[in-house]
Amino acid sequence: MTTRKDIEQVLWNACDSFRGKIDSSRYKDYILSMLFVKYLSDVSKEKREEYIKQYEGDMRRVERAMSRERFAIDEHSTFDYLYENRNDAEIGQKINVALRQIEDHNSGKLRNVFRAIDFNSQVDFGEPREKNATLRNLLEDFHDLDLRPSQLGSSDIIGDAYEYMIAMFASDAGKKGGEFFTPSQVSELVASLVEPRENDRIYDPTCGSGGLLLKAYKKVPGGKAALYGQELNAQTWALCTMNMFLHGVDDARIWQGDTLSNPQNIENDDLMTFQVVVANPPFSLDKWDSGFLADAEADSKGKKKMSAELDPYHRFNCGVPPTSKGDYAFVLHMLSSLDDQNGRMAVVLPHGVLFRGASEGQIRRRLVEMRLLDAVIGLPANLFYGTGIPACILVFRKNRIRDDVLFIDASGEGNFEKGKNQNILRDSDIARIVNAYRARENVDKFSHVASFEEIRENDFNLNIPRYVDTFEEEELVDIDEVKHNIASIEAELAEVQAQMKRYLEELGL
Repeated sequence: MTTRKDIEQVLWNACDSFRGKIDSSRYKDYILSMLFVKYLSDVSKEKREEYIKQYEGDMRRVERAMSRERFAIDEHSTFDYLYENRNDAEIGQKINVALRQIEDHNSGKLRNVFRAIDFNSQVDFGEPREKNATLRNLLEDFHDLDLRPSQLGSSDIIGDAYEYMIAMFASDAGKKGGEFFTPSQVSELVASLVEPRENDRIYDPTCGSGGLLLKAYKKVPGGKAALYGQELNAQTWALCTMNMFLHGVDDARIWQGDTLSNPQNIENDDLMTFQVVVANPPFSLDKWDSGFLADAEADSKGKKKMSAELDPYHRFNCGVPPTSKGDYAFVLHMLSSLDDQNGRMAVVLPHGVLFRGASEGQIRRRLVEMRLLDAVIGLPANLFYGTGIPACILVFRKNRIRDDVLFIDASGEGNFEKGKNQNILRDSDIARIVNAYRARENVDKFSHVASFEEIRENDFNLNIPRYVDTFEEEELVDIDEVKHNIASIEAELAEVQAQMKRYLEELGL
């Protein structure tokens, strides 16, 4: 049997074929693409063998049965074919051709998924001799890995190993890593807060490699939910598409493009709406409005400025966020994409959204007044790849009757596990936050239900310490005990000094 550990070991061996030659932010695409091809090849090979046995070698019936399978792959696109040609001088081009053929045969599910990958790239691989050696090593790394379904202990093992590797690359990639991956524990927390249900449409407008969407999807019994997402970066979009496929989600609609200036979730000429929205958008994105400015009029100084009228979907009627910080631009897009009757939304954001002024302060006030904000949850610092700053989760709900807001401060000691490079939310930490959110009660030094009047008195500043007091009083000092301790220490010191003097006299010093 092939275990997840076996797969991870092969993947790390493949990394060794690239280390020192290509930056990890680039070679992850080659390694994960090769894992994908190996998986498709092994599944197809085992299915074909089963049909040959079932139909007693009648290849016409075998091919007919194979045509009805989940995906199609021809002989010259298989991993085995590529491995047999690993010493070919044009092996990079052969791999590219195989990838294109996989796309062509599965255009409904895998169209353009390899378009950002070039196994023949001189920029990444160098001269032909070096390139061929690297690709030969890569094919040899994967050769003995058996990914046939009958040899896998779980149907999720490939998808889980794939996500594990994405996480490892995100950690290695530093700041860039945070752009395409949300730590699993944070995704679990976000998914739990929105409580996905059967027949929900679940949406992530900045979906990265798709981990958040999949966490939410797994909360739905029987997987009876529809997944939608959008991702700007073409390579990360490809990772997400493959990630969905490896987790058995064939009907996810993952769009590629700028969610703010070119949203793809359009239905009947308006934004499509969803029962569940989850997201971890890029923190404080600068120049988020650049995609709108082509239609803007320049002022007297020749400068173009974003205005609510430039958005055909009227997402910024509550206010236009500053061009240097796109946090509320994503929030307003998501709220516009949220179902009016039963919409639930949780989004990871930097703490600045809780207290920054100017247009952000106006937007924040309007969202509270409209009874959309349900909870503010402070997270521990150093949870995310590429940034040590603490983040928060804002939970929104449509069609709310109450006007209070729940504040939870989960950032303190005891609410997380300290890691060597990153802090970690444990299952117990996640459960405590989720239980506090559902109970909606005041818990000393952890949670507080703030009335609308209380928030208004704070001028709609949502900074968590204003509502959850986590101050720990210092214990009273017993002066008499301190004096006694000092006297004891002084007596011991005098005795040591006297002993030292005797030793020096004995030595004649």
